[in-house]
Amino acid sequence: MVRAARNAGTEMSLRAFHLLFISLSVILAAFFAAWAVGQYRLEHQIGYAAAGVLALASGGVLAIYGTRFQRKTRNL
Repeated sequence: MVRAARNAGTEMSLRAFHLLFISLSVILAAFFAAWAVGQYRLEHQIGYAAAGVLALASGGVLAIYGTRFQRKTRNL
């Protein structure tokens, strides 16, 4: 038995929430990478450069994952 939603217009599916969370994570990774590169330009410490590269790589992997997840769950 499926219960009717009380506020059908305000509920978000788990799939939509997951895609939103992935999108926000990609944006956060991009901002973190930009901050790390900015810090590297100021202080020239290799840690900031490494953090920027890792953040860009993480954002790219998350974007690929989000695309594949969206395609896989399109018909749900």
